[in-house]
Amino acid sequence: MKKGLLTAIVFLAVALLAACGSEESSGASEGLYDDEKLVIGVTAGPHEEILEKVTELAEEEGINIETEVFTDYVMPNVALDEGELDLNIFQTEPYFNAIREDRNLDLVKSFDTVTFPMGIYSLDVGDVSELPEGATIGLPSDPTNSGRALLLFEQAGLIELDPETGINSTVRDIEKNNGNYEFVELDSAQIARQLEELDAAAINTNFAIEAGFTPTEDAIFIEPKDSPYINHAAVRAENEDDEIIQKLADIYRSEEVKTFIEEEFGGSLVPSW
Repeated sequence: MKKGLLTAIVFLAVALLAACGSEESSGASEGLYDDEKLVIGVTAGPHEEILEKVTELAEEEGINIETEVFTDYVMPNVALDEGELDLNIFQTEPYFNAIREDRNLDLVKSFDTVTFPMGIYSLDVGDVSELPEGATIGLPSDPTNSGRALLLFEQAGLIELDPETGINSTVRDIEKNNGNYEFVELDSAQIARQLEELDAAAINTNFAIEAGFTPTEDAIFIEPKDSPYINHAAVRAENEDDEIIQKLADIYRSEEVKTFIEEEFGGSLVPSW
């Protein structure tokens, strides 16, 4: 009798432990969606507006999104790495790779989103050929966008770069400065606001739109539509394969969102799908 009772108690204890383990496993499998919402970081401007549309469509699928808006390129990755965000959507792969390595961030690329062609803007001239000798030209100070801007200046015929430096070009790699231009490196988010103090500047499209420019109309030179600088979403490595990420990717890359981008931004942004 006692032996039977002891066996029953042991069996019950094992069953309870197994049940607890099952519940824990079930919770872990939910990944990012344990708290019933996704916190997504974006930069102010077009990324924010596109995510608003995505949020509307996601709600129809039972997915709740909370948006955090940033005005710089560094903090969205830091916040994601530290767990304050579940996902961010704002950056190109070259920039992502550079900051991930520089800050040792455990993040991975998720899905492609849109391309923002970088443009050259000026309040004084209507074409790059009109820039005066010795003009002061602004460009982003972060390495990835700086190299991108220099390649844009080369495409515009302003300079010639060391052909071996490519995307990693710096102002030191300018081999020929056709107009004896002075290049000034500035924070990406501030360049549009400082354009009055410059003859021209390379400005990322999201900041140009935020400043009231229409890239396809106001830029005096703009990247071609086959630009390799596609933006993408990023997540922590541990969440790379979470089911909710694929669901979000499908919503973001839907025909509804594509139509919204084309109608809202008139070619200034290019869907990557």
